[in-house]
Amino acid sequence: MRSLTAKLKQNWKSGVTVSLVSIPLSVSLAVASHASPSMGIVTAVWAGLVASLFGGSNFNIVGPTGALSGLLAMYAMTHGAGTLPMLALLSGALILIAQLLRMERYLVLVPGSAIHGFTLGVAFIIGLNQMNFALGLSGLETHEKFIQNVVESARHVGSASLPVVLVFAVSLTFLFLFKKFRPKLPGAILLAPLGILAGYAGSAGMLPFHLPTLGALYPSIAGGLFLPYTFVFKQTMIAPAFAIALIAIIETMVSAKIADGMTKTKYHKQNEMRGLALANIASGVMGGMPATAALARTSLNVKTGADDKLSATISSIGVGVISLVFLGYFTYIPLAVIAAILVYVAVQMVEAEHFKRMFAHDRKSFFVAIFVAFVTIYVDPIVGIILGVGIALLILVEKLSRGQFDLIVNDQNKKIVRHITGEKLQEITEGSNTIVYSIGGLLCYVNGEAHLERFHRRLNGFENIILRLRDVYYVDIDGAEAMDEIIRVIQAKGKNVFVSSVNPLIDEMLNESEAYKNLKADGNVFEKSSDVLKHLGFRIA
Repeated sequence: MRSLTAKLKQNWKSGVTVSLVSIPLSVSLAVASHASPSMGIVTAVWAGLVASLFGGSNFNIVGPTGALSGLLAMYAMTHGAGTLPMLALLSGALILIAQLLRMERYLVLVPGSAIHGFTLGVAFIIGLNQMNFALGLSGLETHEKFIQNVVESARHVGSASLPVVLVFAVSLTFLFLFKKFRPKLPGAILLAPLGILAGYAGSAGMLPFHLPTLGALYPSIAGGLFLPYTFVFKQTMIAPAFAIALIAIIETMVSAKIADGMTKTKYHKQNEMRGLALANIASGVMGGMPATAALARTSLNVKTGADDKLSATISSIGVGVISLVFLGYFTYIPLAVIAAILVYVAVQMVEAEHFKRMFAHDRKSFFVAIFVAFVTIYVDPIVGIILGVGIALLILVEKLSRGQFDLIVNDQNKKIVRHITGEKLQEITEGSNTIVYSIGGLLCYVNGEAHLERFHRRLNGFENIILRLRDVYYVDIDGAEAMDEIIRVIQAKGKNVFVSSVNPLIDEMLNESEAYKNLKADGNVFEKSSDVLKHLGFRIA
């Protein structure tokens, strides 16, 4: 095991680099969440520190993120930013319960289409929420719904300030160009101090135009490690807390998995869940807001040489130390620069390749993702993610209900004449002698009826049928009853039925079928399909 000195030597540079990037991002994402800049810093310090000490990933950087900011902004607009620490506490407690119940095993039930759609919707919310900052608009009426605020801003485009628009455009262009020519280092690390200098120059009358700064919204931004708040629980917090916990878990696990792919390592899921839970609880106790792993900062952590959790620890401590000294200067950063940083973050959140792949290979998932994005933007992020998961799971169940199968048809001369795979069944020609019907995956209440229906109506014109179960890994009581009916239907038509390749794990459940037990007693259950074919006179090479 390496000494602490060796770990420090390897990880201090990455830790310091990430801390310098985390400060402007944490401030910007807190503003995007309708929270104070100080709340973003407190979250980055305490959530990041606790996650690094108790988490299961060597690389994840936990703090304020774009994935949560859209949802937090909606809630904060209605109930006030002072409720966000309590939301962090509640979501942390829910994540801890999920960790104790080992709920991470069920993340597979949350489809990628719902997550990609939600992320797209949140990206639009973050980006469009910056219209006022980017155009230099102020004093507009605030509405409860996000879309209403976008429309309000669009109605006042004619009142935009040209200098502010130019600063926004130049800043955003700078970020994209910086990524192109210096891909390993986020442009925010340089843009933030340049913006502070420009804002100070404008405030001192050194520029021929006025630039609204963060100080106009938050006149006193002081570095600190604790923010006082009123501990109040409301029933309206429960649904957002569940949504935050779900998104935080998914984002954190995805980030850790991607980091593992970059480093050829493996993180500990249970420990990472525990670390995330404690991170949110710590953030809430200290007056911060909900947090999750930040993929961009995690990737930067890896790319700058981190190989241990100590890098994330150094980063969190660095954010705290630097903020105590320099956070007050952020009052001078122009709102147009913050808008540029947040629009850049929003653009980076959109995973265009995933949408191209879904459109090319899985149109249903593509349209589910677009629907989730639309609901997230137009209605509410929580409704979007819940509807998306529900619809995607219904589509999955509908697909499973068709009953996957593989069918090999043999003629009277004992030669293979057709091979059919999938969900739809073609007509089998008269005179076919033997078929091998392989059931794929599940045999249960979802798809048992589909398999039974094929033998009732479609599979005729043969003498022998072999039910091959090698690829069946799960059977429930309904599946056993379906197998019983399938065997009886075949026998009622005067055909011979055989069963082969039964997994020992499902044999016990199939013994609930009287017809299956009778086949075993008659010696018509074989270890392999080739044994059945030999029994029927086929020459097997």
